Amino acid sequence: MDGIMQHFRKEEQPFVELVQDWVREVEDLYSPKLTGFLDPRERFIVQSIVRGSGLLTAEDGGFSEAERKRLLLYPDYYEPAADDFQIAVFGIRYASKFVTLEHPAILGSLMALGLDRSKFGDIRLQEENAQFAAAAELTTYLETNFTSAGKAKVHLAELQDAADWIETDDVWTEETQIVSSLRLDTVIASLLNSARQKSAALIHGGKVKVNWRVIDQPAFELNESDILSIRGHGRFKVIAIEGRTKKDKIRLVTGKLE
Repeated sequence: MDGIMQHFRKEEQPFVELVQDWVREVEDLYSPKLTGFLDPRERFIVQSIVRGSGLLTAEDGGFSEAERKRLLLYPDYYEPAADDFQIAVFGIRYASKFVTLEHPAILGSLMALGLDRSKFGDIRLQEENAQFAAAAELTTYLETNFTSAGKAKVHLAELQDAADWIETDDVWTEETQIVSSLRLDTVIASLLNSARQKSAALIHGGKVKVNWRVIDQPAFELNESDILSIRGHGRFKVIAIEGRTKKDKIRLVTGKLE
């Protein structure tokens, strides 16, 4: 455990242990294991642990270019199929002339049903249309119980045809940053081309999230597949850590959501 944990953050240890249980389950039963919807950092952890075990992984989030996806861990004899991921995509019907649904209201209402966040994938909005992906086994429960979001009364309908699903128009622009360390304040200063004092102020002010969690420690160390949200400045992701320069600086490949 110590050898594995040195590659991950202390707060990630429970998830690492869960992934190890999944790997043992697949090895013992010699059959596939489907996870819930995982964010990019969680998928990075799973794939890092699975690598070298002899097992393979496949992923699907329902929507094309999904941010949250389910992973299938499987032995090399197995050939994954689309149905293995058990994902349903729902459209939300509501009185769009009188109210506008936003992402936090939809997610909050889904969570209020007492279900874990891993049961839901991406939530997509396009003008008056709202859709989300979820574990298929929840279909009946959601259609019966998900009746409001924010101040709107809603009605769910499963969308069987992928042609009806909202396509993302997200564009990530890649850049290479040369930084002295992976400290959060250092990386943000490079991303925003600003002083570390300014990035530290953003962090202390609760304006920075890493993997959807507010981080208030400038010394917090970033890692591959982390997603950063900086209030007033947009979203960024750590795509790759490519090693060090001749001057012992870190070469970091990042993406910015345009």
